Amino acid sequence: MKRFKILVAEDDDLVAELIVQVLARNNFDVVRSADGEAALAQVIQFKPDAIVLDTMMPGLDGTEVLQELAKSLITRHIPVMILSARSNAADMVHGFDFGARDFMAKPFKPEELVTRLRRMLMSAKDWET
Repeated sequence: MKRFKILVAEDDDLVAELIVQVLARNNFDVVRSADGEAALAQVIQFKPDAIVLDTMMPGLDGTEVLQELAKSLITRHIPVMILSARSNAADMVHGFDFGARDFMAKPFKPEELVTRLRRMLMSAKDWET
């Protein structure tokens, strides 16, 4: 079974560590970035299968990262799940408008994160065939 590569872009160290541990325990290869600029650099270097993206980060925020990903033929296909403390309907719609494939609010249930990430990856695979 393929081990999917996930980039976690999250500036909160405790939240990031939780996500990384949960994903690693569930057979994902994980790399973490603490800000938007680092996330974009990691996308090129790590070539993730999916991204878990916080919306509120220093430097480039999540929306700006989504916009940059959408500009490139190399990165626009990568499915992105937004994981944000800002979870009102307008924030969700905004995330989807900028290309996110899924949206989860913080605090989150780790098992739900894993399930939704797997579904998103399988859906992305179906779109590519």
